[in-house]
Amino acid sequence: MSKQSTAERPPVDLTRRPSIEELRAVIHPEGMLQRRSAEHWAGRLYMRKISLRITRILSTVTAITPNGLTYLMMVTGILAGAALVVPGLAGAVLAALLIQVYLLLDCVDGEVARWRRQTSLTGVYLDRVGHYMSEAALLTGLGLRATDLFHQEGGAAHWEWAFLGTLAALGAILIKSETDLVDVARARSGMTAVEDSASVPRSAGVAKARRAASLLKFHRLVGAVEASLFILAAGIADAVQGGLFFTRLAVVVLAAIAMLQTVLHLLSIVLSSRLR
Repeated sequence: MSKQSTAERPPVDLTRRPSIEELRAVIHPEGMLQRRSAEHWAGRLYMRKISLRITRILSTVTAITPNGLTYLMMVTGILAGAALVVPGLAGAVLAALLIQVYLLLDCVDGEVARWRRQTSLTGVYLDRVGHYMSEAALLTGLGLRATDLFHQEGGAAHWEWAFLGTLAALGAILIKSETDLVDVARARSGMTAVEDSASVPRSAGVAKARRAASLLKFHRLVGAVEASLFILAAGIADAVQGGLFFTRLAVVVLAAIAMLQTVLHLLSIVLSSRLR
């Protein structure tokens, strides 16, 4: 089936379930999955294959709206952070599973919107807020997990770990806001949205440093999917050794990355052409 533009598509029949080929042509437009700056690696690797099937099922369920799915994504992400308070390996496993559901919903809400032609500024806004809230909740939950609220180690709660977790959460929010505020600044100045090519720093030295950092990809660890897997690995190590050493090490690592990336990302924006 040839790909049709939105203008050429016939009215959506919500009583008929589309074929996989019909659905894919609309919800996964050509080039979308290849845009590395816009598509998460987990989406390209496996989640878009799963979401395609889920979206096909939901395509005729009119009681579920794209924005409703986005709200559900928010709740799932926040619950993942709350799950980390559950002591032992169970909390880490539950959080990682909930983040996978969060990622699935993050794919499905946009796919349903594209299929039904219900994309909106409200949906884009809620999607961004959902990412802010979920990543912050996960990292805050990690800090509370390291605090030892249930006194697994027998002593008093250590609230300094909660502070570090909150610091990591703040860094994750600032990194995203630094990116989003580029479009805000350009819009308020009457400029169009930034092109990908403008992200390259004007300084050759800074550009080389940026490429080196990109190869290491350490900044991705504060993202919801990567952080949940990192926390799960720490939880498994703690289950083997006993105690919370690896969970607390994870808090330190993620807080350090979040703070460092906040500064580096700000510099990369200011030294690029994105604000010009």
